Amino acid sequence: MKGMELRSERLVLREFRLNDQDAAHRYGSDEDVTRYMTWGPNSLTDTVNYLSDVVRRASAEPRTSFILAVVTSDGDLIGAVHLKFTDASHRQGELGYVIAKNSWGLGYATEVARCLIAFGFDELDLDRITATCHPDNLASARVLEKAGMRLEGTLRGNLQFRGASRDSQLYAIAANGEAIDRATGVQAI
Repeated sequence: MKGMELRSERLVLREFRLNDQDAAHRYGSDEDVTRYMTWGPNSLTDTVNYLSDVVRRASAEPRTSFILAVVTSDGDLIGAVHLKFTDASHRQGELGYVIAKNSWGLGYATEVARCLIAFGFDELDLDRITATCHPDNLASARVLEKAGMRLEGTLRGNLQFRGASRDSQLYAIAANGEAIDRATGVQAI
């Protein structure tokens, strides 16, 4: 799936380009945006290295990881999304997202999460998709719930976070048996 692009009602999820550096660095270097992330705030070198790695990984065959730029209808790059296979034999994946601070509260994170869930189930034939968030990140927890995911529990001490062990909240959605809002205008191109 080289050169892939997904569209939702208001957003385009497209492959990153090396010239996305300035926009990616704006959100990646923001302390508020990266507060609950296991990375950042990024230096310019971190951002350049990240984009180089993402562009390289996009050409991998078979592709098991999809890291895409989140772009508004106005052409503004406002974040990134990631869907990766965590266990291909059991058809499981994990999603993540980061959205620029000036785009918080507009429903974009929920929209991209729903778009990736639909892509994972409809195009990648996944059976289960998970996501984690920091226990204090209530906004992200709400995004995952609005995207149809359910809290399954707390992963105790599962990450090293800025020099200390950290818990994560585990959310998941299954392809069968759970309501999924497929009327989100998602179309794979």
